[in-house]
Amino acid sequence: MNIWRIAQKEIKQSFRDVRTLVLMLAFPIVLMLILGSALTNAFNTDFSLGKVEVLYQNKASGQLSQSFQGLIESTDKSGIRFIKENNSSKAKKAIENGKYAGYAEVSDKGITYFGNERQQLESGVVQGVLNSFLTKYKAAAELAKKDSKLIHSTLLNSHHNYIEEKALNASRQPGSMDYYAIAMTTMIALYGSISASFLIRSERTRNTSIRLAAAPVSKVEIFIGKIIGSLLTNGLAVLLVVLFSKYVFGVDWGSHFGLVMMVILAEVLFAVSFGLGLSYITKTPGAQRAISMIMVQVASFFGGAYFPVGNEKGFSKIVTDLSPLHWSNTAIMKLVYNNDAAAALPVISLFIGLAALFLAISAGAMSKREGI
Repeated sequence: MNIWRIAQKEIKQSFRDVRTLVLMLAFPIVLMLILGSALTNAFNTDFSLGKVEVLYQNKASGQLSQSFQGLIESTDKSGIRFIKENNSSKAKKAIENGKYAGYAEVSDKGITYFGNERQQLESGVVQGVLNSFLTKYKAAAELAKKDSKLIHSTLLNSHHNYIEEKALNASRQPGSMDYYAIAMTTMIALYGSISASFLIRSERTRNTSIRLAAAPVSKVEIFIGKIIGSLLTNGLAVLLVVLFSKYVFGVDWGSHFGLVMMVILAEVLFAVSFGLGLSYITKTPGAQRAISMIMVQVASFFGGAYFPVGNEKGFSKIVTDLSPLHWSNTAIMKLVYNNDAAAALPVISLFIGLAALFLAISAGAMSKREGI
């Protein structure tokens, strides 16, 4: 009974504090709206390259010249248009002025390609097409050493697939609002460590710890009651953020909603335990606040709270892999967009294991104190 009363006191105290409500509810929702709306194009998968125009000069002879003409005809249907220009200087000048994606000179020695730096994407596509063409031509030329008829049939059958687009479950890619709904929810769950770090220390700074120690309540009841109160407060806050994003912003949380919430609540448990453990490890409130704020901000930055992370190397990869936000975001993304239910268990287990470690540190330190 005492445990529940202490938990109730923590919940009421948290929700009466306007700053706490703003941090836990308004802050993630506003950030979700701003980032999700401002960066819509960065997550837009509906992209069309459009018409790409390339200048060329064909100085080759024989089969290479004929094969290149076949390439021109096939790529024109795919959106790449080759325009003949026999004046090399004029063609290069046009590329420098940014009028065309590139300029290709075809000779019996091969293809020399001049790309336009202003149109790097289009130029890169053209370069890939030309590389693919030369690779197939060289393969066909080797076959022709055994049978001269093979070079014609091989090139003829391969002209249709120089540009081939494939998507892996493209309809299940997160939009900007979907991504930032997940990122902001996991970030605010981690912010629970800041308030949890003052669960016990606030009683000492307000000199109410003496009254608690004198009350007919055991240390264990105080300890458990405060943890339960903090867990319920932060858990309710993230649930409200999730439901708001789901029904107001139309965010897709997938078909494994229960597992998603288990991952988030496991992160809340870790955050509360870490904050509580930090209050016993550090000696002063200033050091405690500084460490908790730095940890949360670094974990948020490298964990993908403000922008998607991926393909990091060196130090960035190490910090990213150590970020609790990266663990939870990765697991939730797999749950929502890959239907990978197995991705949740390792992350939940890791959070619970770390929470148990910090709770053990806190309980051990509390038992050695005369008060709380």
